Amino acid sequence: MSSPLLVIAAGGTGGHMFPAQALAEEMLRRGWRVQLATDRRGLRYAGGFPEAVERIELRSGTFAQGGVKAKLMAPFRILSGILAAIRQFRGDPPNCVAGFGGHPALPALAAAWRLGLPRLIHEQNGVLGRVNRLFARRVDRVACGTWPVTNAPAGASLVHLGNPVRDTVLAVLNQPYSPPGGGTINLLVFGGSQGASVFAKLVPGAVSLLPEALRQRLSVIQQVRPGEEGPVGAAYESAGVDAELAVFFGDMPRRMAAAQLVISRAGASTVAELAAIGRPAILVPYPDAMDDHQTANAMALAAPGGAILAPEAELTTDALARHIRAVLLEPGQAAHMAARARAQGRPQAACDLAGMIAALGKGGAA
Repeated sequence: MSSPLLVIAAGGTGGHMFPAQALAEEMLRRGWRVQLATDRRGLRYAGGFPEAVERIELRSGTFAQGGVKAKLMAPFRILSGILAAIRQFRGDPPNCVAGFGGHPALPALAAAWRLGLPRLIHEQNGVLGRVNRLFARRVDRVACGTWPVTNAPAGASLVHLGNPVRDTVLAVLNQPYSPPGGGTINLLVFGGSQGASVFAKLVPGAVSLLPEALRQRLSVIQQVRPGEEGPVGAAYESAGVDAELAVFFGDMPRRMAAAQLVISRAGASTVAELAAIGRPAILVPYPDAMDDHQTANAMALAAPGGAILAPEAELTTDALARHIRAVLLEPGQAAHMAARARAQGRPQAACDLAGMIAALGKGGAA
């Protein structure tokens, strides 16, 4: 008998792909076959998936992006993707289809619904995205990464599981937090998969306002956009602060584990990784995120005291400097925040989600 098959349907951003990758890693360990169904853009974000995961490209579209022509073509592209998914699933029936959001997930989920296959969706954020909201009452389970979810339709079967974290995160879970003391203090700054120019504008200025004794011990690791390295580096050099700048860091979980403080956006995967590793953070939600879902994500850590919520509209260099001082000049407060963040972590989320899939698909042991 062939191994059971899971099809993961996910969109083309790190926020969708990182938890999908974590689930794929866990299902492969359990002896399942795994296929990733996404569109051409999504495939560009699939480099971290294990080689054993088969990639399936399905056409899709969205009415929320692109010009008039792209929007007019969207329904035809979506229909083409659904029909291709139906043919794929009839030829190689999956035991379960798991959607992780984004418009590239729509064709596979629609095909699974049309064929009556076991299916679920995983919502990473505190607000259901458009595709997940569309299918929330058309799937067997809605696994929630952030709790509570504020806009779930009546009748949806919601379960709070947490956001799966990748193996690279699990590898550093046992590193204890080192509160800011007399040695080097690591400040990690990043803005998600595309960086955040607001940090290039605000963080160097805020750091320059810190006491000299603190600046002398500070080591900044900051993700920047292409072209920002020069001015940002010059600003840190002027402040007398060591800084390592890059457009992309391939070992972000390791750097997160080594940090005394993290400044970042509040994407669902970022919040999940901060919680799992247990590091204090200043979270600046992306203000243009759909339905302001990053604020809902940030509240999951800020409400219990594991992070400082700093809305971008209210953030100045002075305000950010005050937030940084409140953590790095108070080792006890920093340690308390780290502990509160870790208390919210759900590093077993991938295992729990895998068990739910196994039960739905009746193809393997939970």
